Amino acid sequence: MPINFQQQAESMIRRTGDRATSGRVRILAILLAEQRAVTHHEIEERLSGEQRLDRVTLYRVLEWLNKRCFVHRVASDDRVWRFRANFDAYSHQHAHFKCTRCTTVICLDDLKAKYDGPLPAGYRFQAVELTVKGLCAECA
Repeated sequence: MPINFQQQAESMIRRTGDRATSGRVRILAILLAEQRAVTHHEIEERLSGEQRLDRVTLYRVLEWLNKRCFVHRVASDDRVWRFRANFDAYSHQHAHFKCTRCTTVICLDDLKAKYDGPLPAGYRFQAVELTVKGLCAECA
């Protein structure tokens, strides 16, 4: 992995005042290098040899990154979470495209996922998820 993703990941984490552990940095660097949302298993495959983390640690790091808005999780109807790096804080209010054949998920940054309607009394908005399904360019 190019060193610039490692440096970028470490810099992003350090700016918050949190500890830039090797696991956090490596996983965020992997996600920064990706052009699409990837599964836990795909991240696990990219962590080879000495860099390998046990499954529980990987889940904890992904949750930590998600809570601090370094990444966002993409829900999918196959019940597998996919993760994508946020290049801007709180930049997850956009749609996603999921290929129904190969299950690739990409962010559609220009298609904003928003809801401006009223909610029932006592309800509080947190996020809107919008998924466009179809065939990607490779599967079409």
